[in-house]
Amino acid sequence: MRGPTRRAGIGKVWFVRFVWAVAAFVIAALMIGAGIAQRTIFEPPPAEATALPAGEEEAYTVIDGEVLNLFPGAQTLTVEGEGTIFAAYGRTADVQAWLADVPYNRITVDGEEFRTRVVEPEAAPAGDEAAAEPADDSEETESAGRTPVGSDLWLDEFQQERRLSTPLQLPEDMSVLVASDGTAPAPADISVTWPVDRSTPWAGPLIVGGGIVLVAGVILYLLGIRHVRRSRGPRRKGLPLPPTEPIDLAVEGGKKGVISSGRRRAIKARRSFVVVPAIAMSSLLFAGCSSDAWPDLAVSPTPSPTSSVIVPEGQQSPAVTETQAERILARIASTVAEADAAADADLAASRLAGPALAERQTNYGLRAQLPEQTPLAPIPDRPVEIVLPQAFDEWPRSFMTVVEASDDTTVAPTIMVMTQADPWSEYKATYIAGLEAATLLPDLPATYVGAALAPPDSPFLRLRPDEVAAAYADLINNGEKSAYWNDFDTAGDLLLPSIRENQQQRLDQLNQTGSGTSSLEFKATAGAGAPMALTTLDGGAIVAVEVRESDIVRPTNADAVIRLPENPAVRALTGVEQSATGFQTTYADQLFFYVPLEGENEPIRLLGYRSNILEAKVLE
Repeated sequence: MRGPTRRAGIGKVWFVRFVWAVAAFVIAALMIGAGIAQRTIFEPPPAEATALPAGEEEAYTVIDGEVLNLFPGAQTLTVEGEGTIFAAYGRTADVQAWLADVPYNRITVDGEEFRTRVVEPEAAPAGDEAAAEPADDSEETESAGRTPVGSDLWLDEFQQERRLSTPLQLPEDMSVLVASDGTAPAPADISVTWPVDRSTPWAGPLIVGGGIVLVAGVILYLLGIRHVRRSRGPRRKGLPLPPTEPIDLAVEGGKKGVISSGRRRAIKARRSFVVVPAIAMSSLLFAGCSSDAWPDLAVSPTPSPTSSVIVPEGQQSPAVTETQAERILARIASTVAEADAAADADLAASRLAGPALAERQTNYGLRAQLPEQTPLAPIPDRPVEIVLPQAFDEWPRSFMTVVEASDDTTVAPTIMVMTQADPWSEYKATYIAGLEAATLLPDLPATYVGAALAPPDSPFLRLRPDEVAAAYADLINNGEKSAYWNDFDTAGDLLLPSIRENQQQRLDQLNQTGSGTSSLEFKATAGAGAPMALTTLDGGAIVAVEVRESDIVRPTNADAVIRLPENPAVRALTGVEQSATGFQTTYADQLFFYVPLEGENEPIRLLGYRSNILEAKVLE
């Protein structure tokens, strides 16, 4: 009974191994097939494209930020149409303000459905007949045909012929403006494409795991065959053997060894032939899996703590971004450089205002009559060190910037204030000065936070912004006798001693040439420029003001006249070479101060200044 029982047990073993081998083959096929299917037939499309509904034939179309963020990931905007296609993006509130006086199409999203409606111009307040109707047809035409190209409100803009496609990644509080030339209807063929996550993190593990199971199945199959062959045992009966020839015992044993060895190698080769394809196939499939076919097991780095920025409650958005400010500054510098080269005051007025424009108008007039007159220093456009925008959603809005002289390290950095009067105006530089040597600026808010504008009559500062210019003028006039002497840091002020030195030189010269026949008087007053004050982190403010210094020379007797042999600038500005009544020459000082909070022990510090001749006239 032992023989049949043993054979039954052996048969059960090899049968189980064959069953497991077949099961392994099936499981491996399913796993590998599932992994390959994820990378082929079940792989999602590379992007999700949606055509936006066309609106009416208006000159402008606005794509709301919610539309662009309907699906996650960066967006690709594609616009097709005839002629030149223009697209720009900016804060939604700024785009709407720029379009406040014209009708436009606005594309929004309701759930997952896109809607396009026409937004009409804002109605004038009741009873305001002048605002309800344009003054004349030219104003209405100018509003309807206003070009969007080059507006300082846009964070970026694009132009292409017939087809425009650009990648974007905008938050929900920004919108895209699409137009042609501001007069023709905006292109209606607009689509937005979002990328689709095509990662298949289980494809790699399934394919590799299937390959491993396949190898295990092959091994089980080979083991099953091996057990079958070993379990056959000795045979009592066999098939009749063919007649054989006598064996020649003289044949060398090496021959028999070769034959026997060859048979064993053949058997091993057949076994290896089954295993190698399985391993090779798994390796090829493994090699074809990219990084997105595997789960991301990388440990995210622990973020290092950073100093938090607290935005005051209710504070509005900054007027510009850092990139936007740099682009505006480059445009101003380019326009002013062109105006300087041509001495074109009208061109300069498109990018300058206030004291910054007044000094250049005077310089252009002098250069027209005096070829040797030196042009004013150009406006540097890079590198920009500091951008401090006003946090304000309405107009006028401003920002301050500090710019290094890129080509001359010996020249002090330039500090400037730019102001935009309304959404349709360009930013204009109103104050320009050079920082004093070793100037230490106070701590300023981050660019993406912005600073509040201190009102001219702010009582929270050591001096109200509208008092700073008059106070410094009194300091120039009276020196240590001034009531404001202790309010200013006179020890670190480089302008005051230079003014006193220049005045003394003028007096000494007059005493040598006109002693007893003329008198010279110096007088400083607050300038016509409105003060600009942006608050700092400590509650103080950087205040930009204008002070005007006047030199008044008069004859002291009826027979004397004042001649200008060594003052060609005054001759050119007045158009005369002598006067029996005298002359008044005015210089404009553009000054930047740091004004601390009221009650602080810190005095008011002069940060930077710039002085140039403004005008000259004959006394009456």
